[in-house]
Amino acid sequence: MLSLHREPITESPLLRHHPSVTCTIKRSLDILGALVGLGLLAIIGLPIALAIKLDSPGPVLYSQERYGLKGKPFRIWKFRSMVQNADALKSSVTNQAQGLIFKNEADPRITRVGNILRKTSLDEFPQFWNVLRGEMSLVGTRPPTADEVSRYRPHHWKRLNVKPGLTGQWQVSGRSAIKDFEEIVKLDLIYQRIWSPWYDLKLILQTVTVLLNRKGAY
Repeated sequence: MLSLHREPITESPLLRHHPSVTCTIKRSLDILGALVGLGLLAIIGLPIALAIKLDSPGPVLYSQERYGLKGKPFRIWKFRSMVQNADALKSSVTNQAQGLIFKNEADPRITRVGNILRKTSLDEFPQFWNVLRGEMSLVGTRPPTADEVSRYRPHHWKRLNVKPGLTGQWQVSGRSAIKDFEEIVKLDLIYQRIWSPWYDLKLILQTVTVLLNRKGAY
């Protein structure tokens, strides 16, 4: 189903177009939100970049191949919150999560500035560019890595019926505190079942509250 040698994922027969994919209201909300987010990024980007450079050697931005709608690969962008060789050091860090995700509450690869960026979600601001390009949405599912989708079972593919999002059902239900991948899949499918443009607005407002309270962030 998947080749990790720079070949795209073969589309799963379980994947179907979800109404949110072609919803004009949702796309308009994404474009508006992305423009606002990129405007804020233009203001806060330089101070964040300076803090990252002064804190640890390496690039300001971090990019990684992720998989979105119907398993289509795209390159996600974030402010770098870990040491430069974090991917190579991943095998030395204990995974505290269950299933096809990786989480560690005290990941030693995270820098001092990176810890602040993650707790405030400022590291994710460059992803507004992904939203503007249509690769992501403001609200959706967490975009998986190649390593994760290579181990997907049939029911896992259903979560890719929608675009990946900056926030989603998992974000307002515990964020990083949710350590069971099957629970994340369950939340993704609940979102798809009850989705509407107005529900997206509700999740966005709830996300703001969660971020201000810094619940489940690390």
